[in-house]
Amino acid sequence: MISDFLFSNTKMSLVKRSLDTAMLRHSVISNNIANVNTPNFKKQEVTFEDELNLAMSSDGFKGRITNSRHIPIGAGSINSIQPKITMNGRTSMRNDGNNVDVDEEMAMLSKNTVAYRALSSAMEGELTKISQAITKAGRV
Repeated sequence: MISDFLFSNTKMSLVKRSLDTAMLRHSVISNNIANVNTPNFKKQEVTFEDELNLAMSSDGFKGRITNSRHIPIGAGSINSIQPKITMNGRTSMRNDGNNVDVDEEMAMLSKNTVAYRALSSAMEGELTKISQAITKAGRV
């Protein structure tokens, strides 16, 4: 498919994965806000950036997998990194056991929105370059 070709490019693949993570993070933050008054609700968080930084760093040793039975060694490839939803079990200052801070969640939602807009702008720029290359290639 065309999408497989477009997202085989490492830069576009990384932007797409980051956009997907931002969408997931938005959903998780919205769920936290919706459950602000639910007794004993524990907030959730999306982790992705730390694992991405580890995979992108060249400091660590990375084993190469040449057989499906090989055990991965070191940081994996960027394509193997998936966002994870984790439960934040920090203690609550509230009597009902809920640990959601609405102000913190709203700030994280705003930060995530800015990140999503920047990523979508980057993706738009890459797709515009491809579109221009296709259009100009037909005129030569």
